[in-house]
Amino acid sequence: MTKSLVNESTQVARAIELIGLGARMAVLQGETSLSHERLVRLYKEVTGRSPSKGQLPYSTDWFTSWQPNIHSSLFLNIHEALDKSSALDSGELLIKSWRLYGEEAATLGVEPALSITRAWRLVKFVDSGMLCLTGCAHCGGRFVTHTHEYGAGFESFVCGLCKPPARAGKSRRPGAIH
Repeated sequence: MTKSLVNESTQVARAIELIGLGARMAVLQGETSLSHERLVRLYKEVTGRSPSKGQLPYSTDWFTSWQPNIHSSLFLNIHEALDKSSALDSGELLIKSWRLYGEEAATLGVEPALSITRAWRLVKFVDSGMLCLTGCAHCGGRFVTHTHEYGAGFESFVCGLCKPPARAGKSRRPGAIH
């Protein structure tokens, strides 16, 4: 395959945008075709520092706990709606969905609890069948749950908005819903 300057330019622009949104190296490597070395150099040039090292958050449980679930569900519903209504590739879809999620959080007066890296990880969990959107039996909204946790023969799912936990709304953390 011959190298295309236009394709390379597009990949660099996407990487710069993702870096600007706070994406970790795994996201950059997953959403661009640029080499690891090139991404590290680009990261340093854009941010003035080396990229963070260490493991990405892996637990699916974070996405199903009360407040993160509301944010994760909002993001994933936006992501799925955009995916169905547009012809965006995975990187463009992630960026546009995350920006719309951030705008919606701002409209609601809360800080986004979901980073671009966590949003990317959420999409990967859904793509691998570990998480899915499940309809609430009360409000009909679709919320992130563990796949196969609810359904035929199981208890009906009720979301954290219809049935909040006892300590709901007590947090001062970013993204907290009061």
